[in-house]
Amino acid sequence: MSTLYDLRLLIEERIKLEGLDPMVIKGKIGLRSGKLLALIPPSNPDDPVVIAKLKHAAKETPNLNL
Repeated sequence: MSTLYDLRLLIEERIKLEGLDPMVIKGKIGLRSGKLLALIPPSNPDDPVVIAKLKHAAKETPNLNL
């Protein structure tokens, strides 16, 4: 698996643990980062720019603590 996919799994896990609405939170992250989490497969190559954008978007999302 790639680092990008691992980040996707981490975000999804945190959404579940925090009891947040996955559609809303994933949508916000997707809009902020320009990358939809659902479109990141395990075989996706790592892209440092996308990883940074996803991390930043997740940190900017209220109630989601990475």
